[in-house]
Amino acid sequence: MASAAPTASEYIVHHLGHFNNIGEPQSVVADFGVINYDSLFWAILMGAIVCFLLWRAASRATSGVPGRFQGAIEMLAEMVEEQAKGIIPNETTRRFVSPLALTVFLWVILMNALDLIPVDLVPRILAWTGLDSVIHYHRILPTADLNVPLGMALGVLLLMLYYGLKIKSPGGFVKELFTAPFHGAGFMAVVLAPFNLLLNIIEYLAKAVSLGMRLFGNMFAGELIFMLIALLGAAWTGFNASSFAFGIGHILAGSAWAIFHILIVLLQGFIFMMLTLVYVGQAHEGH
Repeated sequence: MASAAPTASEYIVHHLGHFNNIGEPQSVVADFGVINYDSLFWAILMGAIVCFLLWRAASRATSGVPGRFQGAIEMLAEMVEEQAKGIIPNETTRRFVSPLALTVFLWVILMNALDLIPVDLVPRILAWTGLDSVIHYHRILPTADLNVPLGMALGVLLLMLYYGLKIKSPGGFVKELFTAPFHGAGFMAVVLAPFNLLLNIIEYLAKAVSLGMRLFGNMFAGELIFMLIALLGAAWTGFNASSFAFGIGHILAGSAWAIFHILIVLLQGFIFMMLTLVYVGQAHEGH
């Protein structure tokens, strides 16, 4: 007997499931024993593509009139470098952080752009190749998986701590944790030290969490809207007025949201890059 078609909620829940090591959707918010293989695959693949494109542009760079590809990469590199100059005063730091910010910018854009692939395309490919018997769940958008944005944000947090220790020296960095933002002398300095330490720890954690959650929230919401639009196409019941109305609505809404989503894809990549530069730049400043 043929199985009944899934309901709208079942359709969305299924598409939000990951191909992981437990073989079923994660049941709790935080489970460090779960590895989402699909998120790892697509994130690493997009990162490898970015590195290859930048390597190719650098290896084929010429001093004469650049081609369109080289010119585009040079424009992006100059844009990132100009932003870095206004944020990070240390030239030695910029030599590392500017290429990193450019890579992160393009990496986030490529990962976000995967959301423009039709929702049911990958499941159809898996069904055609017979892999759906092994991969029951698959989610193509890495930045809509909280693990990926928070993992990237953790990397930025480690950079903040590293440059804080490097620029201010370990002693100066630790001293600032206990003496800023509330300064005091004598007995008051001792009284305020625990509060300063707590506030500084909260500040570092808030920067990292907000950086990751901002990217995750925007991309997760965009993914849900694409799924809701896809349900309009699933309402087709034959050649009748309601089916044609839902079909036209599906095409119009999907096209409009895809065009608007391109702006979100680029904007989120730019925001993540800028905040990376800002947070590393703040590590050079004292309270």
